[in-house]
Amino acid sequence: MVLMRGGAWLDNASSEELQKILGKFQAWHEKLSATGKIKAGQPLVHQGKILSRKNGQIVDGPFTESKEAIGGYCLLTASSLEEAVAVVKEFPGLEHGDTIEVRPVGEECPMTARAKQILSERELVPAGV
Repeated sequence: MVLMRGGAWLDNASSEELQKILGKFQAWHEKLSATGKIKAGQPLVHQGKILSRKNGQIVDGPFTESKEAIGGYCLLTASSLEEAVAVVKEFPGLEHGDTIEVRPVGEECPMTARAKQILSERELVPAGV
């Protein structure tokens, strides 16, 4: 999965620059589609909620002024993390300061796997030890 962050450069780009950059984004996406590398992808709107039980509150967010706001995602088909990184190195936003996070999609949530491991370890320990 590819998570895309950035876009602050948009406000300062000229109309000509924006047209050129939009063309690069479209060409990049079309190349991924034509080669079967992209399975899905969507932009994410700035509205949303971040939930936390730490204080029992639901807070507004994500915040558009945050540098860490995720603007969209792509789900790629790749045989390895290295292959996915090679594909994403051509993302046009990188040359404008955007950042990309590339992560494998797991078969099982890491927290679930850890919880199962802990339960398994506890079952192996005799009661009262």
